[in-house]
Amino acid sequence: MEIQIAVAKTTKYGSQESGDTLEVVERPNGGLSVVLCDGQASGRQAKVISSLVVHKVISLLAEGVRDGAAARAASDFLYTERNGQASVYLSILSADLQTHTLVITHNNPTPIYVAHHDRVEYISGVDQPIGVARNIRPAITELPLEVSTTVVMHTDGLSKAGSQYGRTLDICTVLEAMLEEQDPEAQSLADTLLSQAIRLDHGRPNDDMSVVVLRVLARESDQVRRLVVRLPLPFPSSFSSSVEGSPFSGDEGTGDFEAD
Repeated sequence: MEIQIAVAKTTKYGSQESGDTLEVVERPNGGLSVVLCDGQASGRQAKVISSLVVHKVISLLAEGVRDGAAARAASDFLYTERNGQASVYLSILSADLQTHTLVITHNNPTPIYVAHHDRVEYISGVDQPIGVARNIRPAITELPLEVSTTVVMHTDGLSKAGSQYGRTLDICTVLEAMLEEQDPEAQSLADTLLSQAIRLDHGRPNDDMSVVVLRVLARESDQVRRLVVRLPLPFPSSFSSSVEGSPFSGDEGTGDFEAD
């Protein structure tokens, strides 16, 4: 059995920094957790706040704190740190090898999609950000860690894609189509969802967009853990001129995960 976690992420058109922050941490008793935070603004200020919350959560998870308790502590921390004047939407997706469960913890209005084979359902979002009051509790869902399970977690930039043009991304339909026709890699699902969202915004994302896909696959494993990160960077103008005519000239690169 193999657990795949993939991320595809982009910034709002014209923005230098994403208000979305994402980190992956190993759980001390076995497994992985993905922490995704959507700052309720854009640019540098949103990035500072979302990074603050994510770093707090992953430090607690790494110490063995349970997901729900980590989310509540991060909310109280943000409330105290910013006097209730800052808020973020928070989602945590964990593959817990100690309990053999998938744990979904979120204070986020976007639904989380769960597929068993090619049948897709969704878990409703929670429209209450953290950091605006004390004792804010997240919604927590636990699922068996079973083969052919797929979970999709995302920020609202993905679900709002195309709205200014009277269109929306039907995430459920896209997932069902891909899972019915093939057995895709997690990265393929994440890339497809992001690319369709960007296309609905006519190539100019109207908001920061992040999508996380976790898949549990029935595959033989060599017991080697792997993590691949791709960060697209523009070539400096001086470097571009020096490589003109080379085999790499004009290659802008593509990225699965953008770290700000």
